[in-house]
Amino acid sequence: MKKMNLYISAVAIAAIVTACNQPADKQEKLATDSSFAKGSYGYDAAFIKHHTSKTLELTNGNAKVLLSADYEGRVMTSSANGDSGVSFGWLNYNLISSGKKVEHFNAFGGEERFWLGPEGGQYSLYFKKGDSFNVAHWQVPALVDTEPYDVASADSTQATFSKDASITNYSGKNFTLNITRKVQLLDKSSLEQKLKTNIPAGVQYVAFETDNQLKNTGVTAWTKDSGLLSIWLLGQFTPTEETKVIIPFSGQKDARNFITDNYFGKIPAERLLVKDSVLYFRCDGKSRGKLGLSPVVAKPIAGSYDFKKNVLTILIPQVDKTGDYVNSKWEIQKQPYKGDVINSYNDGPMADGTQLGPFYEIESSSSAKALKPGEVQEYKQTTCHFQGDYAALSALAKQLLGVDLDEVKKW
Repeated sequence: MKKMNLYISAVAIAAIVTACNQPADKQEKLATDSSFAKGSYGYDAAFIKHHTSKTLELTNGNAKVLLSADYEGRVMTSSANGDSGVSFGWLNYNLISSGKKVEHFNAFGGEERFWLGPEGGQYSLYFKKGDSFNVAHWQVPALVDTEPYDVASADSTQATFSKDASITNYSGKNFTLNITRKVQLLDKSSLEQKLKTNIPAGVQYVAFETDNQLKNTGVTAWTKDSGLLSIWLLGQFTPTEETKVIIPFSGQKDARNFITDNYFGKIPAERLLVKDSVLYFRCDGKSRGKLGLSPVVAKPIAGSYDFKKNVLTILIPQVDKTGDYVNSKWEIQKQPYKGDVINSYNDGPMADGTQLGPFYEIESSSSAKALKPGEVQEYKQTTCHFQGDYAALSALAKQLLGVDLDEVKKW
């Protein structure tokens, strides 16, 4: 086994205590290496290593991926150009450096975090029985928010995390389970096989695949009439005023009926354009809105393009056309298994003026499986970032997403 880049230090733990009593600007100075600019991977890696106790780093040439066992085996960020390259994941510097836990949801950030669904409804994991479906009662379970996971194995290109736990849904069903999550850094050959195309010359890249498994370790079966679980992967990225999410879908006549755009109020027309077989979603972190695509129309791909930083991001989820997908709407549902497989969220101010980010998200979910004791459900997703020559990136976007970036930029 190759040497594991695992950062566990009593000095770092002591530094966290010291940093919590410092003003935010001094915390940041303590936490980073001044040789790296803010916004770079090196800056964020130094910050995370300073403020957490179990940080792992996957590397292959200039491609780097930073993981945290403290935050559920989360992919915190990555780079296509080494320490000096752009840090692709959004991080909540203030919350992480405070060393504190907050109510409802600890938005630490990270470009792929592991959650479980459903969020709302009679089988919700985020509301207690009898509570109203509103922000005041919404609570992200500690299992997918603040609890550390065990490192089962790791080397320079992969790490596997594990967690034994139990969780109870809104209807009172208790799930005894094991979560296993493997993060693998992909080399060029493996990535090209995933993409089914060659990476153009003049393009730098980083890509990782996560293999996520849920095992029923209890003595009773999981059934639809008491609620099922989904594996839910959420990527938080740093927005700019020129960032647009791009999601292709099946161009059938009734496709619009399978695209939800009113999770937090209807998304304004100037922020969402739904064409025959692709949608554009303006994600600048300035207006709160969320959309979702049913497996009926979703394709196993989604992406975004940041025209300011010249970054193409691609997600490759798995789509089960005949599967049951949990419904996460905040209401008692008539169809609890008619949910989304792909979602995107643009952060913005809430009604009281507060804001978690700014960030934007591209998310995906597995279908929900009725597992007997000892059975396992598996869900994989690949995340890729590309930088470099605009013409080469345009050609790649055309191949993968079926869009002309020049047309996307005009909108």
